[in-house]
Amino acid sequence: MKSLFDKTAKTEIEHRIAQLSDQSAAQWGKMNVSQMFYHCQFPIKVALEKEHPKMKPNFLVKLLFKKSMYNDKPWKKNIPTLEDFKANTPKNFVDEKKELLALIEEFSTKNTQTEWAPHPMFGKFSVEQWGKMQYKHLDHHLRQFNV
Repeated sequence: MKSLFDKTAKTEIEHRIAQLSDQSAAQWGKMNVSQMFYHCQFPIKVALEKEHPKMKPNFLVKLLFKKSMYNDKPWKKNIPTLEDFKANTPKNFVDEKKELLALIEEFSTKNTQTEWAPHPMFGKFSVEQWGKMQYKHLDHHLRQFNV
């Protein structure tokens, strides 16, 4: 799995984002492209400790799903979104795109950070796992919009 800490993978994600317009249509799901940009900010904000969603650690969820957050297997279409991460209201394309790109840039500079706060649901991740998880989430939603 690629990592958002890898410069080549980060550049790839940025180029894919640049291909989207406010008219880009989703291949699946309910979000429009502006809402997707907004939604994709949350996992990065959690990693950067800018968001603190009200999730409770769950041993069974951790056991069954934690590795899927950063392994090489792509996520399936239409997987459920946690309530805290849903984008149910209209969003501004330019503003949300700009914010997402800024968060990607900020996150990518943390590649030497050794101490990370635990994920609110899945617990401890290594720096490598955080990078892979962020790439995987962005890749999933960019595939949703066919880029």
